[in-house]
Amino acid sequence: MARERLASRLGFLLLSAGCAIGLGNVWRFPWITGQYGGAWFVLIYLGFLVAVGLPILVMEFSLGRASRRNMGRSFHMLEPAGTKWHRIGWFSLVGSYLLMMLYIPVAGWMLAYCWYMASGQLNLPPAEVGAFFGSMLADPVSMTVWAAVVLAVSLVVCWFGVRHGLERVTKVMMSGLLLIMVVLAVRALTLDGASEGLAFYLAPDLERLKQAGILNAVTAAMNQSFFTLGLGIGSMLIFGSYLDNRRSLTGESVWIVTLDTFVALTSGLIIFPACFAYGVQPDSGPGLILITLPNIFNQMPMGTLWGCLFFVFMSCAALTTVIAVVENIVSYSMDVHGWDRRKSIRVHGLGLAILMMPCILGFNVWKDFTPFGPGSCVLDLEDFLLSYNMLPVGVTVIILFCTTRYGWGWNNFLNETDKGVGPNFPRWPRVYLTYVLPVIILCLFVQGYVQKFF
Repeated sequence: MARERLASRLGFLLLSAGCAIGLGNVWRFPWITGQYGGAWFVLIYLGFLVAVGLPILVMEFSLGRASRRNMGRSFHMLEPAGTKWHRIGWFSLVGSYLLMMLYIPVAGWMLAYCWYMASGQLNLPPAEVGAFFGSMLADPVSMTVWAAVVLAVSLVVCWFGVRHGLERVTKVMMSGLLLIMVVLAVRALTLDGASEGLAFYLAPDLERLKQAGILNAVTAAMNQSFFTLGLGIGSMLIFGSYLDNRRSLTGESVWIVTLDTFVALTSGLIIFPACFAYGVQPDSGPGLILITLPNIFNQMPMGTLWGCLFFVFMSCAALTTVIAVVENIVSYSMDVHGWDRRKSIRVHGLGLAILMMPCILGFNVWKDFTPFGPGSCVLDLEDFLLSYNMLPVGVTVIILFCTTRYGWGWNNFLNETDKGVGPNFPRWPRVYLTYVLPVIILCLFVQGYVQKFF
C-alpha cells in the first residue's frame, strides 16, 4: 500500500506545529516560568530549544522521511545489518500511550472549562473557584465524559486519514488558535497594570533565579524543550514520513520551532500582564490556568467572552496535540503489524479509553495513592515517567543513531536532511551532537532524579 502524503507544505508545517504546540506551551510553560524566575528561565529555555530541540527535531523528521515509516519500523529499515537498533521501536508506542494517558484527561479539563465559562458556572467568588475545580476533579463520571469527547474527536479525525482528516482539521484549528492568541495578547497588554507583568516576565532577575535554584531551572528548561516539541517518542518522526523531498528539513524545522516558541512566549504575554493587573500570584503552579485565570476573567469587563476565547484557545492547543499523537499510535500498528487504519483505530481507541482512566481516578477514587508523597497523584507519576525518563532516553537514542557509525550515521542523516530547497544542516556541530549533548542529557537526567527524590 502506498504511503499517504500530505497535500501541502502548509499542511505539514501546521500539523507538525500543532503536535508541538499544546498544553506544554500554554499550561506548563507559564507556571514553570513563574516558578523559576521569569526572564532568566525564558532565556535558558530558548538556549535549549536551539541547541537541543532544533537538531533533534531535524533528526526525527529525517528518520521519518528516509524510512517512510513510524518510529516502530524506521530503525529496522535504516539500521546497519546485524545491529539491534530496531529493538527500541516499542518506545514510540509506549511513550505515546503514556503521554495520552495524562494528556487526554487534561485536554478534557479544557473542554469542560469552555462549557463552564460559557454557561456562567465559573462566575463565582474568588474563594470558590478553587473549590469548583476540586469538585470537578472529584467527579469521575463527568471527567470521563469530557476525556471521552476528546478521544472520540481525535479518533474520528484520524479515521479520515492524513489529507482528509489530520491536515484539514489541523489547518482550521491552528489558524483559529493563532488568531485567538493574538486577540487575547492585545487585550491583556492593554489592561491597567500590565506593565508590571511584562517586567516580571521579560526583565531578568538573577535573585529570583537563585532562589529557585539555577540547576533546577536548567533541568526544567531542558525537560520543557523536550516536552514542548514532543521529542523522543517519535511523535514528530511520523510527520516526516508523510513529507515529500521538495524542502530541506532544517528550514522546515526552524519554522516549526519558531511557531512553537511564538505560542509559548505569547502565552506569557497573555497570562503575566493579566495576573499583575488583577493582583494575583504568577507563580501559583499548575492551578494558574484553571484556578487563577478564571478569577481574573470574572473581574474583567466582558470577562465571559474573554474567558470563553481563552479556553477555546486552550482546547484547540490540546486537541491538535492529541490528534497528532493518536495518529502516531495508529500508524505504529499499521507499519509494524500491517493493520489497516480502521482496525488500528478500533484497537487503540479501546486501549486509550482504558488507560486514560488511572489519571482520572487518581483525583477521586484513587486519591489516597500518592507516589511522591502528600499532594502527588497518578498524573505526577505518569508525568515523571514520561518527562524525566522516556523523553531524555528516547532523545539520546535518536542522537546516537543519527550521528555515530554504529547507527544510521552522520552522512546518511545529512544526505536526507539536505534534500530539497532550503538551508542545509551545519556540519560543525557533529562533535557536539555525538559526544557532548548525550553527556549533558545524562547529567540532567541524573539531576532530575536528585531533584525529585532528594
